[in-house]
Amino acid sequence: MASGDTKLSICSDALVMLGESPITTFSGTDVGTVCDRLYDDIKVMTLAMYPWSFTINKVQLSRGTAPINEYKYAYNLPTDTQRISGVRAVFNSTQTGAQPLQGGWEILNKTLITNQETIVIDYQFEPEEFDLPAYFIQLLKYMLTWHIAETVTDQITKAEYWRQIAVGTVAENMRGGYFRVAANIDGGTKQNEVLTDYALVGVRG
Repeated sequence: MASGDTKLSICSDALVMLGESPITTFSGTDVGTVCDRLYDDIKVMTLAMYPWSFTINKVQLSRGTAPINEYKYAYNLPTDTQRISGVRAVFNSTQTGAQPLQGGWEILNKTLITNQETIVIDYQFEPEEFDLPAYFIQLLKYMLTWHIAETVTDQITKAEYWRQIAVGTVAENMRGGYFRVAANIDGGTKQNEVLTDYALVGVRG
């Protein structure tokens, strides 16, 4: 993990890549204000681009206030649930070998509503900077550099250059550049997913 990294150090490095001086505070300069205002949203967006292994957690939910109608139960989502990608899988059992539900639940505001009496979820959360691996920190720096480039340098060509560094060409649909490198590194920590209990496979069998 990149234990020495902070929001400030990441923003400072992004500015250095644009030819600016590093900053030691967000206040007092225009570039510091730009970084402070944009960083959090860019971090959230970058986390939501991929199911990064270091952002996935599993937890059994506790019930909250019952919904008004349609479903019997409401379960409170964890407070650190990622704001965009959020819940990745829902289970109705704590037993070994449990399979994700294919339906019968919805996300409503900060709760999961369903008729199931037990709910376990895999969800994506937002880690602090000191818990982010080095490859994601590097991607985050490139993403920030891309998004602040035109404002900081007043050169749209700089923004285009750093966009390609971060996510590749337009034709790559934001799946190229260093994003591809980071996703490949992260993917090396995961097992390959295997199709189980899929209707079309069952019919062919």
